[in-house]
Amino acid sequence: MQPVPLLAAYSVAIVAASAFGLWLQQTIRLTHTKMQFAMSFVAGLILGVALYHLIPQSVGRISGPEALETAVWWIVAGLVLMVVLLRVCRFHRHDLQADRGNLVFDPGQGSSGERSLGWLGIAVGLGMHSLAEGTALGASLRGSLHGQLDALLVSLGVFLAIVFHKPLDAFSILGMMRLAGTKQRSAIAINIGIAGLCPIGAFATYWGIGLFGPGEAEIVGRALALTAGSLLCISLSDLLPELHLHGHDRFLLTGALLGGISLAYALHWLETVSHL
Repeated sequence: MQPVPLLAAYSVAIVAASAFGLWLQQTIRLTHTKMQFAMSFVAGLILGVALYHLIPQSVGRISGPEALETAVWWIVAGLVLMVVLLRVCRFHRHDLQADRGNLVFDPGQGSSGERSLGWLGIAVGLGMHSLAEGTALGASLRGSLHGQLDALLVSLGVFLAIVFHKPLDAFSILGMMRLAGTKQRSAIAINIGIAGLCPIGAFATYWGIGLFGPGEAEIVGRALALTAGSLLCISLSDLLPELHLHGHDRFLLTGALLGGISLAYALHWLETVSHL
């Protein structure tokens, strides 16, 4: 399949996944354990995509004897940028607590004005995060212009990491907007708009990288390394609080984590087979 139609199909699925998250938030009763199970699986998948797919591909596209060191610098840059973004906007909040079988967003303390600023910060942060996800998807697909199966599988791994994470993002923004008293239709429209930024970033990156001509591979390599760092940060920000603050369902949640990593590794194994 050609990259542009494939990117269009990915874009439709990503927006649909965000819409699914909205539907899930409004119609399905989820316990805290079920939510943590989903978060653990997605975190494992994102972790595996960063380690098995993006980092090796980035090193392979950066030329010179110091390719690995260059990739590491870009990985660190992506991780630090995401940490700063999380600090400023606090958008990656899946801190949902169970209340009689329902998931209720923890409002904490503060006035309605503070809560309004809270959801605005989350909206801005998720919008920037969505653009970053699109950048990763566009960069991964740029390497498949000549039909390399391994590059297509890398883009599939990035796509799966995004599409599984979108429903969790929908929980964050919709929960905060409800607390701020925003009308449901407005909340849904803003959430879908944020999800739509991902395809915009993907197409902009895909076509923008092509402007660099002979230096295209170098740009793709650095973009993939930067994305790997940001995905590592997102993955661990889901996992570490759960490990430090909760002790329930350890085997179940560990199994979910390993399941996500296994899915990422399965795609990596297919990449290896494609070279044989």
